[in-house]
Amino acid sequence: MKSIDQNRRSFLKYSASGAILSTLSFPFIGKAQQSANERLRFGAIGVGGRGAGIANSARRLSDIVAVCDLDTQRIDRVNKSLAQGKAKGYEDYRKILDRKDIDFVTIGTTDHWHSRIAIHAMQAGKDVYCEKPLTLTIEEGKQICKVTKETGRVFQVGTQQRSEMGQKFLTAIGIIREGRIGKIKKVTCNIGGGPKGGPFKKSDPPSNIDWNMWLGQAPLVDYIKERCHYQFRWWYEYSGGKMTDWGAHHVDIAQWAMQQDGAGQGVLSLEPIIGEHPIPLKNGMPTKDDHYNTSHNFHIKCMFPKKMEMNIVSQSKEGNGILFEGTKGNLFVSRGKLTGPSVDELKEKPLSAQTVLDVYKGKKTTNHMENFFECMKDRSDPISDVYTHHNAMTTCHLANISIRLGKKLKWNPKKEQIIGDDEANQWQKREQRKGFETNT
Repeated sequence: MKSIDQNRRSFLKYSASGAILSTLSFPFIGKAQQSANERLRFGAIGVGGRGAGIANSARRLSDIVAVCDLDTQRIDRVNKSLAQGKAKGYEDYRKILDRKDIDFVTIGTTDHWHSRIAIHAMQAGKDVYCEKPLTLTIEEGKQICKVTKETGRVFQVGTQQRSEMGQKFLTAIGIIREGRIGKIKKVTCNIGGGPKGGPFKKSDPPSNIDWNMWLGQAPLVDYIKERCHYQFRWWYEYSGGKMTDWGAHHVDIAQWAMQQDGAGQGVLSLEPIIGEHPIPLKNGMPTKDDHYNTSHNFHIKCMFPKKMEMNIVSQSKEGNGILFEGTKGNLFVSRGKLTGPSVDELKEKPLSAQTVLDVYKGKKTTNHMENFFECMKDRSDPISDVYTHHNAMTTCHLANISIRLGKKLKWNPKKEQIIGDDEANQWQKREQRKGFETNT
């Protein structure tokens, strides 16, 4: 193994784009390298596109012994592809949680099922890797944070921009931490706009899907193919559109860089400059039940302490990504770009190794699943813990509330309450269908 000094020297070398190289090594033996009887065992709950992807990542380091989905075709497909047909298939996630031989679960369901399953998993003594966005409402975020503390479980949220997708983002945060663009004045998060669509045809659900169970806490409605699987993102009943889809990534990175992602920190006010929906809303509620209803065109102005301004927009000239404007210069970062004078300067003046260690919580830069496994081993918080994610999602949920109600909101981040608006405060949670409440 290379010495720490050797690793530091290697680490300080950057590519032309300024991306951080994962060369600062910490001792960690993945379970995949250990004997079979020492390997962790897990159950995959929700195995659609992303769900199957994270299960595939996890099974490289552990053994997949259970597969759960409300679409029985997915159970069979993933069981064969990832477990050679040896995993037990379930439609009810609670049967996985009842198994004492399962150490952790991956959750890749629709957004409106995340909180209930995650909370039950932690209460059953399982560690959790759950895809983003973690919550449907602010109240769900509060509940998850509370249960995580009570149970002491390790919980990784699937915001991979904080690790393997995030070398450019980590570099950007390091540049900002070292004051190379000065004090942040303004941030613009371009997260793209959602689609328009409808009217869609109502029909009987296919035989391979339990539609009542799929709806869960959401209102009981007729089956529409476009409500299900990936398209669920464009319905407020199950998700939050682009605001929570890409906002879970870019708003998270922005608030991390702004150092506004801790307890008692965060947004102070939100104002909808633009907030268009595919269909009209009345008192914040969709007026049609057969059209996509999440906002497709928006601009939300968010104010933070020290007069820092963050704009969440559906389009900008820079394209998808985050623009930081500081007193000493600008910096743009996305999954494909890292540009700005401060980036060019890295060739002659690289970031210090200590800066990157501090950004990455003292751990090695690695892929997201390996970080989760390392933290399950030492029982520390992963790089994308529930607390910082709840902070970022609070901003996204508040942005959606301000759009739906068409009004400016003031937020108290310490009390986690909307100031002076009882109507808007009620939107921190939603009525949940009997039998599917988060805490049942």
